[in-house]
Amino acid sequence: MTGTDATWVTQFLGEELTAEENRLETAACEIIPCGLEKTVSYGSGTAAGPAAIISASHQLERLIGEDEACRHGLYTHPALDCSAPIAQVLHNVQKQVFACIGRGHIPVTLGGEHSLTYGAVKGLQDGLEQPFGIVQIDAHADLRTAYQGEPHSHASVMQLCCSADIPLFQLGVRALCREEVEARRHYNVGYCDADRLVRQQLSSVTLPDDFPELVYVSFDLDGLDPAVLPATGTPVPGGLGFYQALDLVSSACSGRKIVGMDIVELAPSQAHPASNFTAALVTYHLIALALSQR
Repeated sequence: MTGTDATWVTQFLGEELTAEENRLETAACEIIPCGLEKTVSYGSGTAAGPAAIISASHQLERLIGEDEACRHGLYTHPALDCSAPIAQVLHNVQKQVFACIGRGHIPVTLGGEHSLTYGAVKGLQDGLEQPFGIVQIDAHADLRTAYQGEPHSHASVMQLCCSADIPLFQLGVRALCREEVEARRHYNVGYCDADRLVRQQLSSVTLPDDFPELVYVSFDLDGLDPAVLPATGTPVPGGLGFYQALDLVSSACSGRKIVGMDIVELAPSQAHPASNFTAALVTYHLIALALSQR
């Protein structure tokens, strides 16, 4: 926040916010930091992701496009305690998101590993009266069942969401196994994978007509190409460009309403400090998109 109040350092975009823009009661978006890191299976470091995104956000400008999205209000909660078993952490995310929905606000969960999405969408299910679907940006399908024996694995999160009867559309996937191909068929998952999107330079998609009007955006930062954002635990070449990924989300959500989102899988690295800023800018762009629909 502006002035002498030092609490701005813990707030997303805090250095730019006025006191009125930083009030929980009136904030259009609530930021929920969740440094969950329980099931990582390659690189580590996602526990530090939320703090790195918030720190980098102080270097952002207020203006996105023609609007200052933050004028609608942004409030960042204290970081969730992730020391408990993963099921309890997910339940705590669920409760936080449910409370946010009850206030009529948009929950924006910062990760942390992708497992947290299941807690967030369960909170949405508890709080919303209408059905919603998930639009997922990701290098991986995350449709395995209990990967490495853990049902709440980051590699199983979308299988859990689909088993909870939440429609899913995937963008940018370029690493999946036979089990996940079968899961896509079983759950009728829509998708447009990276090989097509990147090779054909596509930046626009249309969701099926029967996809719900309400949308939850789950943005795994490894969906971006490692040349754009290398600081993630599972980088995969052949990924999406920065504006390409944002345009894909925007086109997919055209005519629909974003009711929640998460930005996950940043693993901050001193060798790649620009990744933190990129993650913060992705977050603010998605917030601006969601608020432009209201």
